[in-house]
Amino acid sequence: MFENLQPASADAILGLIAEHKNDKRPQKVDLGVGVFRTAAGETPVLDVVKTAEQRLVDTQQSKAYIGTAGDPDFNAAMQELTFADSCDTARLFTIQAPGGSGSLRVAASLILRARADASVWVSEPTWANHIPLLGGAGLTLKPYPYYDTEKHVIRIEQMLDTLRHAPAGDLVLLHACCHNPSGLDPSEDDWRAIADVIVERDLVPFIDMAYQGFATSLASDAFAVRHMAGRVPEMIVSNSCSKNFGLYRDRVGSLSVLAADTGARDTVYSQVNNVVRTIYSVPPDHGAVVVSLILNDPELKAAWRLELAAMRGRLREMRVLFNDALIEKAPDHDFSHLVRAVGMFCFLGVTPEQVARLKQEFGVYMVDSSRINIAGITANNVNYLADSIAAVL
Repeated sequence: MFENLQPASADAILGLIAEHKNDKRPQKVDLGVGVFRTAAGETPVLDVVKTAEQRLVDTQQSKAYIGTAGDPDFNAAMQELTFADSCDTARLFTIQAPGGSGSLRVAASLILRARADASVWVSEPTWANHIPLLGGAGLTLKPYPYYDTEKHVIRIEQMLDTLRHAPAGDLVLLHACCHNPSGLDPSEDDWRAIADVIVERDLVPFIDMAYQGFATSLASDAFAVRHMAGRVPEMIVSNSCSKNFGLYRDRVGSLSVLAADTGARDTVYSQVNNVVRTIYSVPPDHGAVVVSLILNDPELKAAWRLELAAMRGRLREMRVLFNDALIEKAPDHDFSHLVRAVGMFCFLGVTPEQVARLKQEFGVYMVDSSRINIAGITANNVNYLADSIAAVL
């Protein structure tokens, strides 16, 4: 049965994690892994999550199956967090999903059922798993310009021009905030221009929001979603709670769909639940109930906002610290895009050959594209990191 299979290519990020772990050098820096880390290099369980988990342990009475749509209280809370009062909720529904990836996979199946010949336009570059996840499900993907690797800016005019020629009915995959891998987001005016083109061309926004609260604020980071929800007849939004709640391994996410009217909403809702039944039957419960407890309790929600702000602040602080160190160590090179970017990721802007030297000579690990996770930087390693980069430039 399996004799014709060939070994699959190893995931670049997972390979880097293993290499870094096995590196015996006392000074080494991991800028590849895509998780938040504290100044001590740890990925913590949030205090508010521990509180909610204890409450869950003390009160939960059953581990019976939940429905295909997941926990209703979680769904309502996530829908409010995502959309606020930006659209007619009678046209909108939200279901629980196993992480952002699970949400995207369910959305892919829904798109194929609704319009199999539609293409999904994807930013160049985009999150590495978008292509195999959505393309592997059977969707046709097409690129639109996004990041200028030399100037380290968004190619907004080229992006808009490309989308102006996209066929009506196609979808546009957009990063709501903290674009992965570039860290550069459109301004609010840019988002308005993007929405204008989407409306003019009768395109469907398909928004991936994996980092709400990691850029500026919970409300500002949802600007693209809320602005478009008030303007378009249909849209799809995938959410992840991995980063902003620190629930990476618990796989918590949601999928929201805005339909043209209530009748279409009910039809799409039935199809989405049928898709879920055919893929994983029901979503995992624990992490979603934890999120629900936090979002539906004013005291816990306030505590979560404070912890989220602290994570966001640490990322911003490390960007400034890193850029300052590079100004000192490599004054002939401009790394100002580091502080213009937001969230966990951005491109350092060095060549694959220099990336290889950083790993081999200095134990500094990043993917070949030079995408780095700012959360891997600390006050203790930033000067060593800047010295290492200066040495290979």
